[in-house]
Amino acid sequence: MFATKSPFSVASQGSKTARIAAWVLTATIVILSLVPPNQRPKTGTPHIFEHFIIYAAAGFTFGLGFSRRRHGMLAIFLVVFCGSIEIAQLFVPGRHARLSDFIIDAVSACIGLGTSSLLSLARSRLAAFRTKCESH
Repeated sequence: MFATKSPFSVASQGSKTARIAAWVLTATIVILSLVPPNQRPKTGTPHIFEHFIIYAAAGFTFGLGFSRRRHGMLAIFLVVFCGSIEIAQLFVPGRHARLSDFIIDAVSACIGLGTSSLLSLARSRLAAFRTKCESH
């Protein structure tokens, strides 16, 4: 009742928008991680907070964009992506790879993905509850 299989349904458009946002965030992470340090914008917030926010947002939007069945594969992708970014920084003058950054990034991405998974689960259970209540 709430979502249909139509490619023009609200649920489908929301997933498409989330996938686009996820890939835009991924591209943003690549750019910000691989530019020379003097070209990187300064936010004034702690380094760990910057990493947490952007990687959690990426994980969250990937989770919204794809079904929960794919979240295991997405978690693997996100962890590999985080490691790849750190390794790529070894080849950029003035940048360096840190194990601590990799851990923060991977955990943050998985927290974002897990949060979207829990949200999706809660929404599906609420829809099932509503359907059950409507049938009585």
